[in-house]
Amino acid sequence: MTTYRVCCFLRRFRPASNEPSEAIGDVFEAYAGADGGGSALGEEALRRFLREVQGEAGDDDVEAAAREVLAFAAEHRLLKKGGGLTVEGFHRWLCSDANAALHPRRGVHHDMGLPLSHYFIYTGHNSYLTGNQLSSGCSEAPIAKALRDGVRVIELDLWPNAAKDDVEVLHGRTWTSPVDLMKCLETVKEHAFVSSPYPVILTLEDHLTPHLQAKVAKMVKETFGDLLHLSESEAMPVFPSPEDLRGKIIISTKPPKEYLETKSSKEEAQNGSAEEESVWGDEIPDNKAQVSEKDTERYVEEDEEMEKKVQQGVNGEYKSLISISLTRRKHDMDQDLKVDPEKVSRMSLGEAAYEKATITHGSEIIKFTQRNLLRIFPKTTRITSSNYNPLMGWRYGAQMVAANMQGHGRKLWLTQGMFRANGGCGYVKKPDFLMNTDKMFDPRSKLPVKTRLKVTVYMGDGWRFDFRKTHFDKCSPPDFYARVGIAGVVADTMMKETKVIMDNWIPTWDHEFEFPLSVPELALLRVEVHESDNHQKDDFAGQTCLPVWELRSGIRSVRLYARDGEVLRSVKLLMRFEFS
Repeated sequence: MTTYRVCCFLRRFRPASNEPSEAIGDVFEAYAGADGGGSALGEEALRRFLREVQGEAGDDDVEAAAREVLAFAAEHRLLKKGGGLTVEGFHRWLCSDANAALHPRRGVHHDMGLPLSHYFIYTGHNSYLTGNQLSSGCSEAPIAKALRDGVRVIELDLWPNAAKDDVEVLHGRTWTSPVDLMKCLETVKEHAFVSSPYPVILTLEDHLTPHLQAKVAKMVKETFGDLLHLSESEAMPVFPSPEDLRGKIIISTKPPKEYLETKSSKEEAQNGSAEEESVWGDEIPDNKAQVSEKDTERYVEEDEEMEKKVQQGVNGEYKSLISISLTRRKHDMDQDLKVDPEKVSRMSLGEAAYEKATITHGSEIIKFTQRNLLRIFPKTTRITSSNYNPLMGWRYGAQMVAANMQGHGRKLWLTQGMFRANGGCGYVKKPDFLMNTDKMFDPRSKLPVKTRLKVTVYMGDGWRFDFRKTHFDKCSPPDFYARVGIAGVVADTMMKETKVIMDNWIPTWDHEFEFPLSVPELALLRVEVHESDNHQKDDFAGQTCLPVWELRSGIRSVRLYARDGEVLRSVKLLMRFEFS
C-alpha cells in the first residue's frame, strides 16, 4: 500500500501497477489466441501483429522487425521456455525506446542536395542570452546548448566595448551583461557539428566601426579556418545545398552602415500580433522571476548618437566573410518581396510586419521563399523571451523562424517538434506544395481533408521514478489527464482531453481521438499531461510535440519532456497512431 499523511491521519492507496491496460491485453489476446495458445505470442503471430497493427510493409521489413522484437525479448529474458513472447514481454517491448513513435534509427532521409531555400532551418534568436531580453546575462553556454540540440542558425549582436577598442556580444541598449566575442566564436567551432554535419549559419547584427570590423574578420578567420565557407562571388544565382555546405560555417549579415542608417530591424517590430487560436491554452509558467513590460523604461536606454552615426566605410576583409547577404528593406512589400532571377539573398522581418504581409502579400511571400531566405524574429516587446507561433512562418515557406531557446513554452515546443524530423539534423525539407510555381498554396483557403489521424492514448508511466511522492499532491497520488491535439494550418488546429484518472501514478486512459487533416505535411502532434487540481492551477507533468508525417503507425512508445525541453528520464506514454 502507498500511504500519505494528512495531519494526524494516514491515507492508504493501492500500490501502482504497471500491468498492461485492458486494451493492450485485448490486442495481445487477439494475436496470441490465434496461435491456439493465448499465453504467448509465437513468431507467426508476431509477424501478423507487425504487419496488421504496426504497419510494417514488405516481407523483409516484417522479418527485420520481428528479429528486433525477439532479440529485445531474449536480452531481457521475456521469452517463454517453449518459445513465444509473454504478455509482460510484449508490453515491455511496446514501451521501449526501440518502439518509439519516430523511428530511432531512421536518421537523415530527406534529399539534402537542394538549395538552402528548400528547407526549414532550426533558427535561434539572441543565441547568447541566458534569460530575459533586458537584464539577463550573456554567455557562450546557451550557444553550446543550442548547437548540441541541433540548432543551425546562431545569432550574435556585436557592439563596441566601453573603450571602443574591442568587440562584445550583448543585447544592445539594455542592461544585459556582455560576453567576449572570442568565447562565442570558439564555442561555435567546438559544438557546431556535434549533433549535425550540416552547415551552421552565423547571423551577425553588428554596430561596429571599420576598425572593429577588421578585428572581427581576423578573429573569425583565425578561429574557423577551413571550416569557414567563403562565397566565390557577391551575387549568387542560387544557394548551395546543405550537402554542398556539409561541415561549413557561413556568415550572414549586412554592412553596419545599413544598420546605423536605418532603425535596427529589431526595432521595426510593432506591438500586437495575430490572436492565438483559443485551442492553445494558457502558456505554462516557468515559476521564475520575470521582467514586466513596465520595466522597459527603467532598463532600455536609447543611444541617439548611435542612431545618428553613419559609417564612412566598410572594412573589405569583413565584407569578404559574408556568404549570405542580408537585403536592406525598402519598407515597401511590393519591392521587398520582388524576386531577382539573377541573385538570391536573405531578408529579415519582425513578426508584426510579417503578419501584416501575410494578409496582403501571402502568395508573394511563398514565391519569394522559393528562391530566397526569409527570417522572422520575435517582436521586441517579448522582453521575457517568449516566442512567436512558428507555424505562422512555416505556412508561407519562411525558412528561419527565429526562436528564443531560453524562452520555454508551447511555441518553442512546436519548434523543437518540427526539428525532430529528418533525424534531428536541423534541416527539414519543405513540402512540395510550397515550392510549386504553377499554383501558389494558400493556407487560409478552405482545404479538403487529405487524411485522418486516429490517436489512442492507452496509459502512462514513469512519474513515480522521476518525481517525489508529494510533488503533485501532498495528500494522495496524482490525478493525471492528457491533452492531445494538432498544430498546423488553422483548419487542422485543435486540442482535446482525456478524462482525469484519480489517485494513480500509472494512469490508464484507453481514450481514442480522431483528427481530420487537410495539410498533414505541416501538422505537428501536440501531447501534454497535467495533474488536475481543484483548488489551484493544474500541475504540468510533461509534453512532447511530434511531426505527424514522420509518425510510425501502430502502438508506439512516446517519451515526454519537461517544460524546458529536456527529456524526462522515465516518463512515457503508450499510444497508437492510425492513418486513414
